[in-house]
Amino acid sequence: MKALLAVAASFLIAFQAAAQPRSGGDDQRQPGPGEASPETKQKMSNAGLTGKVKSALAADVGLKTLAGVNVDSENGVVTLKGRVDSNDTKKRAEAVAKKVEGVKSVKNQLNIRKPKS
Repeated sequence: MKALLAVAASFLIAFQAAAQPRSGGDDQRQPGPGEASPETKQKMSNAGLTGKVKSALAADVGLKTLAGVNVDSENGVVTLKGRVDSNDTKKRAEAVAKKVEGVKSVKNQLNIRKPKS
């Protein structure tokens, strides 16, 4: 008898859960347990791309001194900000960033440091 009640209760709970209306319609599927939301996935993708660009810049022999360069990514668009020593370094940083897989475009907002007098 207890087993029959347990099975009946399980079916009742499952039926109620299945009958609940979805918020946002069918095209707005909610993430399941352990699954990231689309916004979280995009943030993780942006952070991953930023990391790959920073690694590529650090690995490039001429760009190891780019401590003052900030890298941001959003939907494949990489923005480089900060100061560099020369126009050549600015161009090289952009070229290195463009070669990274996943980069769609680069906004090069690097400024050239004025020489100390």
